[in-house]
Amino acid sequence: MVKQKSRIPVAISIAGSDSGGGAGIQADLKTFAVLGVHGTTAITAVTAQNTMAVVSVEDLKPEMIRTQIRVVAEDLGIDAGKTGMLHTREIIKTVAEEVSKYRFPLVVDPVMVAKSGSPLLIPEAVDALKSYLLPKTTVVTPNRFEAEKLADAKIEELKDVENVAKKISMMGPKAIVIKGGHLEGKEAIDILYHEGRIKTFKAQRIDSRTTHGTGCSFSAAIAAELAKKTPIPVAVEKAKEIVTLGIKFGLTIGNGYGPVNPLAHLYRESSRYSVLMNVENAKKYIEASPEAVVLVPEVGMNIAMAIPYAENIKDIAAIEGRIVKTLEGAKAVGNAKFGCSSHLAKYILEIRNHDERKVAAINFKFSEKILKILEKRGMIISFYDRREEPEKTKKVEGMTIPWGVKEAIRRIKKAPDAIYHRGDVGKESMIVLFGEQAFELANLVTKVASEVEKE
Repeated sequence: MVKQKSRIPVAISIAGSDSGGGAGIQADLKTFAVLGVHGTTAITAVTAQNTMAVVSVEDLKPEMIRTQIRVVAEDLGIDAGKTGMLHTREIIKTVAEEVSKYRFPLVVDPVMVAKSGSPLLIPEAVDALKSYLLPKTTVVTPNRFEAEKLADAKIEELKDVENVAKKISMMGPKAIVIKGGHLEGKEAIDILYHEGRIKTFKAQRIDSRTTHGTGCSFSAAIAAELAKKTPIPVAVEKAKEIVTLGIKFGLTIGNGYGPVNPLAHLYRESSRYSVLMNVENAKKYIEASPEAVVLVPEVGMNIAMAIPYAENIKDIAAIEGRIVKTLEGAKAVGNAKFGCSSHLAKYILEIRNHDERKVAAINFKFSEKILKILEKRGMIISFYDRREEPEKTKKVEGMTIPWGVKEAIRRIKKAPDAIYHRGDVGKESMIVLFGEQAFELANLVTKVASEVEKE
């Protein structure tokens, strides 16, 4: 008997096409895929736009939009949907009719104005949105200005958000999420009003110009989770996580607002196994190289590598317990594991801010002879002096290495291939080498060790 595969959830994006690929259905399809949902589309308009402006908009006929929704619903089925750019009263009315017919959960992103300032919803269509679509909406996700427009009320501070959300809820949506990106403060706070209760979702505000498509990705992520039968509060929390990461690691392309990167989440998680194996193979290579023991410092050697878009130590794999000297050569105490080397993790997280290619590091013994070998190999080398560390930095746990990396970069005005320090009281002198892969660093270090033995 052939085992039948379980059905994948299906979501539909009823929105405009962005020729720049940063927002609209393009952003929605990326987000659906990241969350394991099959994405379908009903294109409402074709736009000619880039990171700077929406240059031209051509609406599709309402009947074409209706037909797109119908053929998807009748063949694939629709577990949830989301709307983006609906532009006209006629389009809004058509979409509302089809949502009523097929009765799928709907997330409405009331797209009124593009990031560049171009209008995406004609003024007379706002009443149609309120009358036809919001009564059939599961979750509506306005930003501050859209919420003010819908509720005909001002949001001056956080406490006003609840009153505005209650006004919008009277129009029919089961839940309202007022996005906090346009509110002042160090945190971006989204407010969910659902079943008469308020829930807040906070994230550190990111100073970034890679924000094109954030609203699209956010609403698409909620829709994807609803398609998987996720409760609304959990769906909103997941969407907040996806978008925050997407802004932090957005794509710096174009001359305006670069696209948010919803795929950052997917790249991070899908790379974990390959990064772990890269570090594990680097460990085995060092253990199989008898000469490597000459470079193992007294405190032990370690080798580490970060996943794409690493944020903290949990995103960096290293050898648990380090690599130590034994009578049989360099031997690892444990295996490759994420989150087990705060020492090298701090080096990688800091240097990657200055050169994103440097995602792997290995520490080894310091000597003038080794420095000369590295120089002969064309390595760019810099250093920091622990004795120069400011007292205020010394008092904060874990700040010495980030300070040291910045100092080393400041000395040569670029991110070096190797950073060393000559130690301090109770601190062994050390060299840290950086690269793109842990295995390549292991290979290089064994070659350096061979040269050390020859001299």
